[in-house]
Amino acid sequence: MRKALRILARIVLLVLAALVVGTFMPRPLLGPLQGGAPIEASPRHILVLTNPIHTDIAVPIDAAVLQRFGFLRDNGIQTDLPEARYLVFGWGSKAFYIGTPTWSELKLGPVLAAFTLDDSVMHVDLAGSIALPQPTVSRFDVSDAGFEALLAFIEASFTRGPNGPQSIPGVAYGAFDGFFEANGKFNAFAGCNTWTAAALREAGLTTGWWNPLPVTLNWSLGLYNAPSSAQPGGVQP
Repeated sequence: MRKALRILARIVLLVLAALVVGTFMPRPLLGPLQGGAPIEASPRHILVLTNPIHTDIAVPIDAAVLQRFGFLRDNGIQTDLPEARYLVFGWGSKAFYIGTPTWSELKLGPVLAAFTLDDSVMHVDLAGSIALPQPTVSRFDVSDAGFEALLAFIEASFTRGPNGPQSIPGVAYGAFDGFFEANGKFNAFAGCNTWTAAALREAGLTTGWWNPLPVTLNWSLGLYNAPSSAQPGGVQP
């Protein structure tokens, strides 16, 4: 019994050490990835939306974004609503993401699937104006090149069939969102927040080396990236 406890304690210490190193070691280590060009006088911006276990990326809607993600409208997501200001993208465990719309619906099966190996899905939602500051939303300015690289990364995350990205019929949290089949396998070590971090690096931001948790991702983003130029009290559409 004592031997098992010692092994467990070592595993816990290793995980904690990995979290610390993953948070405070910057990635990229020597400089920005593609998309990290100097920010223009009128920069693009993106938002990172956070809940206790998951992060999403919100992209401002404009004509070019609507054209690029036109398949969303074809699959019932009303991207052209006048009130819509952002497309919100998230990647995650198929079993957990679809099976847990609210915390009250948490079940053991989806949790176990997420901690082992599961298929992945993309979740897409709409958002209106989002006021700042608030603790669950962070705004980052990016260059045009970074914005384009981010969109390319998001687009490549969708599984494509003969007719384009493959929606999952009849599955949604509400009237303005939907799920799509995604590329990649999900597990607890390479999950939704590591996907968000990879996407943000494509946009030219620096993250920690390994950020499986929202809190460590947000710490690293705050450490290594300049604050947004947004004025307090609101987000420019």
